[in-house]
Amino acid sequence: MSEPIAHDYLESFSPGRGREAPRAAFTSDAPVLDLSGQWRFHLAAGLPQAAEGFQAAGFDDSGWETIAVPANWQLDGLPGEPRFGAPAYTNQIYPFPLDPPHVPDANPTGEYRREFTLPGQWPGGRTLLRFEGVDSCFAVWLNGSLLGDGKGSRLPTEFDVTDALRPGRNILAVRVHQWSAGSYLEDQDMWWLSGIFRPVALVSRPAGTLADFFVHADYDHLTGQGTLSVHTEAPARLTVPELGITDADPAGPHRLRRLDPWSAEQPRLYDGELVTDGERIPLRIGFRRIEVRDGLILANGRPLLFRGVNRHEWNPDTGRTLSHEDMLTDVLLMKRHNINAVRTSHYPPDSAFLDLCDEYGLWVVDECDLETHGFGLVGWEGNPSDDRRWREACLDRMRRMVERDKNHACVIMWSLGNEAGHGSNLEAMAQWAKGRDPDRLLHYEGDDNCSYTDVYSLMYVEYGELGLIGRRQDVVTRDPAQDARRRAMPFILCEYAHAMGNGPGGLSEYQDLFESHPRLHGGFVWEWIDHGIRRRTPDGREHFAYGGDFGEPVHDDNFVCDGLVFPDRTPSPGLTEYKKAVEPVRITVDTTARTVRVRSHLHTLDTAHLRFCWRVEDDGQLQGDAEFAVPPVAAGTAAELPWPEALTTLCDAARKEGEERWVTVTAELARDEPWAPAGHEIAWAQAALAGPEAAAPPTGRPLAPVRTGDKYALGPAVFDAVSGTLLSLAGLRTDGPRLDLWRAPTDNDLRTWGGPVAEAWRKAGLDRLEHRVLGVRPHDTGLEVVTRTAPAGADFAMRTEYRWETDAEDPGQLRLTLTAKPVGSWPCPLGRIGIRMALPQSIETVDWFGLGPGEAYSDTTSAVRVGRFSADVDELQTPYVLPQENGNRREVRRAHLTDRAGGGLIITASPYVDLTVRRWTSADLDNARHTTDLRPHPRVYVNLDAAHQGIGSGACGPRVQPQYELIARPVTLTIGFRPC
Repeated sequence: MSEPIAHDYLESFSPGRGREAPRAAFTSDAPVLDLSGQWRFHLAAGLPQAAEGFQAAGFDDSGWETIAVPANWQLDGLPGEPRFGAPAYTNQIYPFPLDPPHVPDANPTGEYRREFTLPGQWPGGRTLLRFEGVDSCFAVWLNGSLLGDGKGSRLPTEFDVTDALRPGRNILAVRVHQWSAGSYLEDQDMWWLSGIFRPVALVSRPAGTLADFFVHADYDHLTGQGTLSVHTEAPARLTVPELGITDADPAGPHRLRRLDPWSAEQPRLYDGELVTDGERIPLRIGFRRIEVRDGLILANGRPLLFRGVNRHEWNPDTGRTLSHEDMLTDVLLMKRHNINAVRTSHYPPDSAFLDLCDEYGLWVVDECDLETHGFGLVGWEGNPSDDRRWREACLDRMRRMVERDKNHACVIMWSLGNEAGHGSNLEAMAQWAKGRDPDRLLHYEGDDNCSYTDVYSLMYVEYGELGLIGRRQDVVTRDPAQDARRRAMPFILCEYAHAMGNGPGGLSEYQDLFESHPRLHGGFVWEWIDHGIRRRTPDGREHFAYGGDFGEPVHDDNFVCDGLVFPDRTPSPGLTEYKKAVEPVRITVDTTARTVRVRSHLHTLDTAHLRFCWRVEDDGQLQGDAEFAVPPVAAGTAAELPWPEALTTLCDAARKEGEERWVTVTAELARDEPWAPAGHEIAWAQAALAGPEAAAPPTGRPLAPVRTGDKYALGPAVFDAVSGTLLSLAGLRTDGPRLDLWRAPTDNDLRTWGGPVAEAWRKAGLDRLEHRVLGVRPHDTGLEVVTRTAPAGADFAMRTEYRWETDAEDPGQLRLTLTAKPVGSWPCPLGRIGIRMALPQSIETVDWFGLGPGEAYSDTTSAVRVGRFSADVDELQTPYVLPQENGNRREVRRAHLTDRAGGGLIITASPYVDLTVRRWTSADLDNARHTTDLRPHPRVYVNLDAAHQGIGSGACGPRVQPQYELIARPVTLTIGFRPC
């Protein structure tokens, strides 16, 4: 019989027992036995229901289920129904009572068993059992012998199994608890998921192998020299062929001349090897120096500007269990979208991700597996960050992160954790980290005094306050004695521009501040990926689930879907906008001076790796293009060059009257890079030589409407004589147009800090407007329709005049001049000001000349350019996890809405209009909870808007900036309609 199981570890403050000391993550030629695969699994509702004696080698588990390891058990069975419990999402609130260190009796407990055969050639010496990640607490037995227990879900845990391991057949048993004392330290705004979710392996450590080593690779930018020292815990020899180091003492120090430093732009790694009597360990060494000097963060002597993202680990099918392909996709997408930095929110990632950051080049802020945010809801009473009983657990998490990741060149800053309040335990973690690794910087946003950090960090700062911080005019700190020190520190926004749903808006304005004030070292957008879970409806249609979709009694809805990429890693319009906003090369095209200015915000490289090209288009039609010779522009400098002669000649050529002529200059990769092919666009700029012009007044003889019964005919159009509604255009059935002031609220509209603007819209009644016809007046030059539009119970309104015209010279063209004026005092901004109409469902394709190709709104317009574009109606929709306003195309001059036969409607604007085309209404979007709730109507709905409320970042951050707020005001739209 095996010994009875003691479960005192479950609610113990201890981080674990029987574990090995933390060490660096590394590979060697010593044998490793991967234990991934199908394990026997039993899920108990709590400890009383656990299987007695399950750890015994002879226990009969034949009746148990199987489960993949690594995996989160709540996701097993998806996208159908989960087999083992269900996911639950909360942002801040703990899903169990605050009673530290105790947890509920209802504590799902997963019991795992794995039989494996030890290879016959397994070497002698020590063998370790390594778990890369187990959530949240676990105990381990091998062949019935208790090895120990551990907490700290996103950190590795190793046990010495030398004495318990047998030749041939072995039985490994692991008991995992969903809740434990450790859960109080892991309240990290994500799905609560459990299980052995990272790899498990047996690792041979024969005699003569290394327990650990620490690579110190310094670089002096003044001399170009480097210093290499590898501290080992046992004798070893070092070889780095490129550096001329052969079979040398690794401690050195080795003084090196003429080496290339590592940076995110030039991730130079030197391959080396540590050799002992028992193993060979490959090294990838990057030389760099990170420091704060004169109030600035410097990397290799140059100031750093982070163009960063916060990255949770996520896969819509496997949760926090990621494949190598997932991680590589993340890195390549980041590099291709001008991102240069990652904050590993809010825990250390799989160490393989850091290998990729080393290889491809991303600065990394490595964050400890610590967050106690839910204690903020009770005034931080009992917060573990300031309770000495938790000190060893906090220090243990910091040690395990630093020791595991200390040899990664990409890691330039340690973060103590996130939203864990204040406390002496955080200070102790900081002191330990600085003592162990003084060559990296220390970050913690919660230390607003900055008494134990190297950088000043905040979240979601409003633009005006950010400008004050940039000028070192920020408010006095909580402890005035620390004020001078903090005011002299460099600043980062560790979270900003909350990328939830449609948005974020205002990215360019943030970047302007970063680039204007040296103290501001950029920031990290929240966040990288939507944590949607893939589900399917009974009829097989796919959507992504969020908080509350699994029946959680406490949840935070779709707040878990706030990423720059969708759950399946499809880039959102927000990522495209971010790429443009943070371009590392700024191009300015001056059509007056006939110059191109190139300003480099690169850190390391000059622009020799880029190829510059120009092109000229008239009304979106290419007139000519060519490469543009730009001498290399050094990092941090600028150059201004005259236009090439060919460009000048082409721009001076005659053009058709009324056509717009645009010059576009691009910077693209001149050759293949490991992360993108040659031709990949890095930056671009556009300027008009001849911009949009107001339509010339009609010169032909105007036609008067003709009444027949209850209808008016005006050229190709037929109107209802009572309501003035346009019924058809040359046989094309239409509904409307009618004034529209409402949009389906975005996440930022629904959750706006300081009061959701969507609530103000609903209170004002923008979603329930009533229309009253004041008059339908035919006259010699057309038809005039006057309406009053207002919500029930309100004394404010919009008075709208629709003036319809056509003339004998162009009888197929119908012109609308719409004038809308507010009446009374409107209590809130508007969602939009424009008109909505409906067309036959046969409309399938939209071709337009305007801004594109993607969606854009008033404060998300950086990434779109003037040109000709085409898309299916369905392609114009952006599938945000929570349906909301989307798909707007800005500044459209001309649009063709056509069916398969080429019939349809041509819309022209003077000078332009915002356009959306969709198969459902704003009300449908507003009512839908998932994309699968949207069912096409037998009509296609078209919005033509003079203006839209900005998008902002108000779901978690500043409201829409005043210049993008749509206050009720008079507007005029001039639009032409012509049947195709």
